[in-house]
Amino acid sequence: MRWIVSTLVGLAALASAFPAHTVQRATHQHDFGCSTEPSDAFLAVAKEMSRQERGFGRLSAANATIKVQTYFHVVAASEALEDGYVTDTMLADQLTVMNSNYAPYGISFSLAGTDKTVDASWAVDGAELAMKKKLRKGDYKALNVYFQKEIGGNLGYCYFPDSVSTGSDDFYYDGCSILFTSLPGGSATNYNEGKTVTHEVGHWFGLFHTFQGNSCSGDGDSIADTPQQLNATRGCPVGRDSCPGVAGPDPIHNYMDYSYDACYEEFTPNQVTRAYNMFNKFRVNGPVASMARRAPIDLDVSLAEIEAGKLD
Repeated sequence: MRWIVSTLVGLAALASAFPAHTVQRATHQHDFGCSTEPSDAFLAVAKEMSRQERGFGRLSAANATIKVQTYFHVVAASEALEDGYVTDTMLADQLTVMNSNYAPYGISFSLAGTDKTVDASWAVDGAELAMKKKLRKGDYKALNVYFQKEIGGNLGYCYFPDSVSTGSDDFYYDGCSILFTSLPGGSATNYNEGKTVTHEVGHWFGLFHTFQGNSCSGDGDSIADTPQQLNATRGCPVGRDSCPGVAGPDPIHNYMDYSYDACYEEFTPNQVTRAYNMFNKFRVNGPVASMARRAPIDLDVSLAEIEAGKLD
């Protein structure tokens, strides 16, 4: 199925409210914690997008697609596999997983380049900015994925989209860092089918964890069709319901939970809507009216109004 995105306008005030050099990253840890949360400003943008999306409804099936130019960077401590020097076959399999997981939503990834670097410091996530200034390729809508030996005990992390200037530090920080053992055929038990990348790229598209806020009330992930979820999933517990007083069991099969790779199966229609809207708003950096089927919403809203609770 292909998807078409609704027009979203009036978010410029929110985007410009982002302070400089504060791009946020989401971190996927072995202990299922999340050490970095989206900023208040980015949460406000997501909440306002949710309000507009409720007005439009879900995406309509159409011929709209997103084709993402993708660069893979292998950063290893040596040319040994155990030091992160992954094989070309593992990289090819990883790309296949990405395309398979996102294809139902009209999103595809085209590998534009692969490089391999041996640097003991970079391999364990040292000097992140220096590494990325050396290796990053493409513009802001190009996806850069760094496969590293160690990233602070995490399975991966990725930066949310933001309003950035080409060549700024925030521009270079953008992208995803992935533990090399999580690639298909890797040694990360229960997390070695390549779906850590699927999860992290969801953040790159602006999606939060399904358990955002760790609460059975409130905005959660600001997605209308993901049930409230009190905390992250461990394993693949079918029927788990961490918020029994709220409609729907936990979305354990959702790529934005913390389930085992074998448990991951889907994004919801409203998550797909959000991914398209975030991509067009921040990464394409242009209007999305050409893809719209409805007239734009006339909004004049400020970040202060949203944070003050003046909008539903």
